Amino acid sequence: MSAYDVVVLGGGSAGEAVARGLAERARSVALVEQALVGGECPYLTCMPSKAMLRAAAEGRSWAEAVRFRDEVAEHRDDTGTVRSLQDAGVDVIRGRGVITAAGVVRVGADQLHYDDLVIATGAAAVLPPIDGLDEHAAWTSDDALSSDEKPERLLVLGGGPVGCELAQVYARFGVDVTVVESSPHLLPKDPQFVGATIRTALEHDGVTVRVDDELTAAPTDGSRLLVATGKRPRVEGLGLELLGVSPGDDGALAVDDRLRVIDRVWAVGDVNGVAPYTHAANYQAKVVVDNLTGRVRRADHRAIPRTVYTDPAVFCVGDTSGEPAARMRLSETARAVVEERDDGELALYVDPSGRTLIGAAVVGPAADAWAAELTLAIRASVGVDVLAEVVHAFPTFAEALEPPYAELASRLLDHRAKDR
Repeated sequence: MSAYDVVVLGGGSAGEAVARGLAERARSVALVEQALVGGECPYLTCMPSKAMLRAAAEGRSWAEAVRFRDEVAEHRDDTGTVRSLQDAGVDVIRGRGVITAAGVVRVGADQLHYDDLVIATGAAAVLPPIDGLDEHAAWTSDDALSSDEKPERLLVLGGGPVGCELAQVYARFGVDVTVVESSPHLLPKDPQFVGATIRTALEHDGVTVRVDDELTAAPTDGSRLLVATGKRPRVEGLGLELLGVSPGDDGALAVDDRLRVIDRVWAVGDVNGVAPYTHAANYQAKVVVDNLTGRVRRADHRAIPRTVYTDPAVFCVGDTSGEPAARMRLSETARAVVEERDDGELALYVDPSGRTLIGAAVVGPAADAWAAELTLAIRASVGVDVLAEVVHAFPTFAEALEPPYAELASRLLDHRAKDR
């Protein structure tokens, strides 16, 4: 029997960051994980997919790309991460943790007592109810990004970020790829023009795109099927009912603005369903570490970037659900002329007063890199009159921000003049 200030259930990005942060602040902490410590991002999703995208863009062979992917993913070996956590003072415990009573977690035969519990068990891929899917040995993205196989044909079910990225990867390596998305456009959580631009890019790479369509049965033509239709929080069998905690209909654990589920129980990362991104998980980890070490800190999710690393890339942030207040085509920049690019567009969304940005959507070359200032503008509520004074280097794609900034500032001046 061992006692800790904090037990963290789940050693993915969020759980690792919480445990490390607490240990650095001299808290006793146990991190419980039955799979790879560090989570899926470094070994099975984010990092290997970006490695494959780069290899495809550089024209490497499939074999070279796979070697590069596995090197980037550290050959799916978490030894270094575990050692680093242990050196920081974290007790890393291999196994599945189950809550047996308030203040107690069992891992195998071991009983871990805690003052606070952090649930960071992440989310798992969901296979849709499709006839014959069980017999088809369908891939999830984890399977695809740890396999050496290059199929002749690939059917990608789901046109979200993962589906679009992997469709482009395989198409650029010569695979016959089809993407099926049930919504009217790709990337359905983002504005329509974003999905339309990515569709054009994928079709240029040879991908067949079917939107507003559904797969009713597993393919029988020899195609490999990749299911990228989303994930569901891992909460089954944790013993949450013993704490009086019930997940929502989507499986997520509801949290307050300090990321508490109930008193002394916290949830970070994909398991709370707030913002299912690695960078959001790391941010939430910092919030919880502060709250557990004496500083009251409240999470603010207004400006969490949503990125897709296709070519062109996607960068969306904030509320993009309404009509954009200003738009700009990236082809009008000098940088687009230099790079011979005619694709890309951005849209800005403002609050009802027209004074500050509340959202932005960008699709274009390297948008994930140069559009980051929009996150700060939204998070800090920077006025559009201030943004209109920002000078961007020439020639860069970031110059595309200046005309819409100026347009919004001009409208604000007009409104102020009318109010006088």
